[in-house]
Formats: sequence, C-alpha cells, structure tokens
Amino acid sequence: MRALSIGATGMEAQQLNVEVISNNIANLSTTGFKRSRAEFQDLLYQNMRSVGSASSDTGTILPSGLQVGLGVKPAATYRINEQGNLTVTNNPLDIAVNGRGYFQVQLPDGTTAYTRAGSLQLNASGQFVTPDGFTVLPNITVPTTATSITVNASGQVLATVSGQTAQTTLGQLQLANFINPTGLDAIGQNLLKETQASGSPITGSPQSTGFGSLVQGSLETSNVDIVSEITNLITAQRAYEMNSKVINTADQMLSTANQIKS
Repeated sequence: MRALSIGATGMEAQQLNVEVISNNIANLSTTGFKRSRAEFQDLLYQNMRSVGSASSDTGTILPSGLQVGLGVKPAATYRINEQGNLTVTNNPLDIAVNGRGYFQVQLPDGTTAYTRAGSLQLNASGQFVTPDGFTVLPNITVPTTATSITVNASGQVLATVSGQTAQTTLGQLQLANFINPTGLDAIGQNLLKETQASGSPITGSPQSTGFGSLVQGSLETSNVDIVSEITNLITAQRAYEMNSKVINTADQMLSTANQIKS
C-alpha cells in the first residue's frame, strides 16, 4: 500500500512548510528580516509500463506509460529579498539601506558577515558596532568631542566637533552586494555569510551603480506580510489534514482486506 508512505511524505513536507511560515511570523518585528518560502519536489516514480516502450512485435509503442509517484520531498527554503518598509526612529545611529546592499560586519574570528539590520551603536572606542558589539566595516571612529553625527545617503560619515563650526569627515561606509543574495548562509543574529552559491562580495559606496542609498534615523522593517503568511498557514494546515486523510483511508482499505475470509 504505497498510499501510506506517500501520505507520510506529504505530512512531513507540510510540517516543514508550517515551520518555515512560523519562523516568518516569529520574525515579523525583526529589523531587516527577509521572509522565506519552502520549495518542494516530487519523489522518484515507479514505472509499471515505461512510456515509449514497444507494445508489440510490429513496432508499436506505448503513447503513455504507467507511473506511480512515491510522494514529495523538501528541496529548498528560498529567501525572498524584497525591500522592507522604512520606519523613522529619529535615532542618528539607526541607518537603513534603501535598495540593494549589505553592511559588512567583522566577527570575532576575523571573518566578515553581512546584514541588512542598521541598528548600530558606538562602543567604548567610538567605533560603529552591531548590538552584539561586532565592528562595522570599514572601521570608523567617532571622537569623544563629537556633538552630533551625520550619515548622508552616499555613506559619508560626518561629525560636528565641539569648538568647530564646520563638520569633520570621519570616513565612508561601504556596502557589499552579491550576484545571488539568496545563496547567503543565515547564521542568526541578523547575520549572513558568503557561500559558493552567493558568489564573492562586490563592495562599493551607497548610491553608486548597483547599490542602494542610506537613510539615517530610520530602520528597514521585516518584509513579512502577515496576511499572506496566515493564508499560507491555513493552506498548509489543510494540506496536512488531507495527507492524514489519505493515510486514514489507506488504513481502512488494509483493514477491509484483512477481514476478507476465504
């Protein structure tokens, strides 16, 4: 009775689907979060009669075969990199990326990670860091005498220093871009890492060709659409129920067969 195992693969697939949807909903308020979608593939087929095979000695062939599918399997979780809405915070250290590009972050092991979350802070040395204390690259240090910080759309960091009328240029923020941003590996903490699938990072200044602009005093919200996610959740629940119904029906058929007396 193939229906038992086929229904089981369907239930497992929809369980994964619900887990992906629930992770999207859980990150509804996560800064710069990109929602994911589960992708599925059908399993191998059992050929009872192969299409195109000879059906007689005179050379006639079967115009269609007899195949029985063996179920479904998860293939991928696809990250949808749509722009999230920008929400105004009026915090000068909150910087949103409007368009393509990622902030570069140096991890404690010396490797570089990438993030869309621009909720930056200053450490004890006056450097731009993430909420976890990881340094934002390129390294920019704000002097202790600075009274205000300005980050323009092209990533130039300026500071008003006490006792001076003109603003002082502190440095230039750079963004990184990828041929295939979906191929980045999510490691948690709003961070992504380069993989062979993503390709090597291409760095450049904000507002240059292929890169978005920076918006100071704003943050990019999650791109999760709660109405779509709830709809997808209901659909996945119904699909799970239908697969369980298949297993129940197959069980009843086996029970009927076992009750037949010779």
